[in-house]
Amino acid sequence: MTSFQEISPEKLSRLIGSPNAPRLIDVRTKDDFDLDPRLIPGSVRRDSACVRDWAGSVTSPTVVICQKGQKLSQGTAAFLRLSGSASETLAGGFEAWVKSGGLAVPEHKLQSRDAAGRTTWVTRSRPKIDRIACPWLIRRFVDPDAVFLFVAASEVSAVADRFGAVPFDIEDVFWSHRGELCTFDVMVEEFGLVSEPLLRMATIVRAADTARLDLAPEAPGLLAASLGLSRMYSDDLEQLEAGMLLYDAFYRWCRDATAETHNWPSSKGAA
Repeated sequence: MTSFQEISPEKLSRLIGSPNAPRLIDVRTKDDFDLDPRLIPGSVRRDSACVRDWAGSVTSPTVVICQKGQKLSQGTAAFLRLSGSASETLAGGFEAWVKSGGLAVPEHKLQSRDAAGRTTWVTRSRPKIDRIACPWLIRRFVDPDAVFLFVAASEVSAVADRFGAVPFDIEDVFWSHRGELCTFDVMVEEFGLVSEPLLRMATIVRAADTARLDLAPEAPGLLAASLGLSRMYSDDLEQLEAGMLLYDAFYRWCRDATAETHNWPSSKGAA
């Protein structure tokens, strides 16, 4: 049984991917991390020995993760609470997370971060489907603070080189379409996020993005909503923020509501 200052792997798993997920801070030692150099989705590594220096910069509710949920996470979380941040520890630590079957992102697939601790990505302007779905996946499962640049298609590669950004959803880059798979499919696989809800969602995104609407009955709805958003917003970043809610809803349906149907039971009809 977890204490009131701990969260179970099962409960944390339900929060990850949602807009209200806590900040995740991984304080495993280098030796422990090297045993399994993966991260719980959305987590960032910090040095527990320096917690006095950085605790004041953490304002969101957090979950602190160490190898077994013992002294490193317990002490770090206590310092965060002392600084005013609601902070829990992951019961059993990273070992318990892996044992429970939790998703884990390979560290070598993550991009370098800027001085503010954010990854930066760049793609073509005027996004429709894949270029909104991929940022949603990154912010919900990889880097909550990720920055996205939308530029002219001809300038994506040059901007990536000049500003240290990661290009995606353009030709001849790592994060792009592969065969019949769209970029969202590729990110789900490469980031170690293969799960039933995200695979279901990937099929819908692929169907809408590649004009194969027969792959998923939900795809025409995603296509219609995506094209509608692209006409409602002339600013790509505003469209991205609006699209985040759309993909939040699709993810929750893929995870929790695929078996649910809806009708309008009328008492007059029943009579």
